[in-house]
Amino acid sequence: MVPLNIPNSLTLLRILAVPVVVVALLDGTPNGDTLAAIVFALAAMTDGLDGYIARSRDSVTTFGKLMDPLADKLLITAALVSLVSLNRLQAWVAMVIIAREFAVTGLRSIAADRGVIISASWMGKVKTVLQIGAVFALITFNPAPVWVDVLVYLAVAATVISGLDYFFGLRKGIDEQRRRRRQAGRRRRGRAPATHSSRGAVVAVAAAHLLDQLGQQPVPLGDDVVAVDRLEVLLLGHHERVGRQVREGLADLADHLAHAVLDETGL
Repeated sequence: MVPLNIPNSLTLLRILAVPVVVVALLDGTPNGDTLAAIVFALAAMTDGLDGYIARSRDSVTTFGKLMDPLADKLLITAALVSLVSLNRLQAWVAMVIIAREFAVTGLRSIAADRGVIISASWMGKVKTVLQIGAVFALITFNPAPVWVDVLVYLAVAATVISGLDYFFGLRKGIDEQRRRRRQAGRRRRGRAPATHSSRGAVVAVAAAHLLDQLGQQPVPLGDDVVAVDRLEVLLLGHHERVGRQVREGLADLADHLAHAVLDETGL
């Protein structure tokens, strides 16, 4: 069930405004352009308002996160397609803007899957303002004066640039994530804390003493990881008093030997 708070209500109103704008433009409604311009402007104003209220009142919801960007895309896309149908906007302009929006939506999904956070850039905000301004001007003025055409081309340029900025930002974030993971892996393989050496010494002494008592040949600790498993069975089977310290020492020693083997083989 949708939480009916103020931000979510504004988002729903923005979605409901989409068919009103389309019908006002395409259905021959009296003063349709004026009605469409007013409804579009009011809906666009709620775009930043719902997010601000949600953050300030700590009422961010999953519905809002999903539907807020979708409502924006529906509003812009519906208005652009209607304007193309009325021959008041070139089709390639609408295609560039719509394609960019869907491409960025796909990139956001990739970023979310990888756990990469791409902060909103100032270019994206400029793009939004220019798109809203261009669509509002195209609805209001028919035929469009020269300055409206300039505004449309500025919106297209900002749309393309902001899309490229998001793409390269995502690529940089993924590369940075990979670099951090490689560094963390090298630190895990290369670390040799004092606790490891001290626990390893305890295990070596206890194992040598135990094996000597049992009349078996001591197994060199550095030769094979299997030796560690054998020592663990012997120690835990015959010296339960060694307890937690021995188990931790054996686990650390096995981890250290495994990473040493990886380093030697270049894996």
